[in-house]
Amino acid sequence: MSVVKINSVTVPEDKRERFEERFRGRAGAVETTPGFEWFELLRPAEGTDRYLVYTRWESQEAYEAWQTSQDFDRAHDGGGDTLAPAAERSQNHLESYEVVQSAGPHGEKS
Repeated sequence: MSVVKINSVTVPEDKRERFEERFRGRAGAVETTPGFEWFELLRPAEGTDRYLVYTRWESQEAYEAWQTSQDFDRAHDGGGDTLAPAAERSQNHLESYEVVQSAGPHGEKS
């Protein structure tokens, strides 16, 4: 059963462009991680100041393997660049879900 991890990150308005730039510049290592299924960065549109970082994994074990990997550490340390503080001074909260049902275009099940 797939699992979804949603990291809710409150980013001050004056740091949003830098926060998004950090994600645009990410190495993309997560995409080659065994068990990885999907990634999305969702920008707040209205009524909230929280970004959502959505990842989907084939299992909790696959997510935990990513979370304890060197690639995870490199992806989250900001690489020592000037973009790291945009996330570090922000508040975040990680939520976990199990996928019970999903559908794609034309009713295709995944």
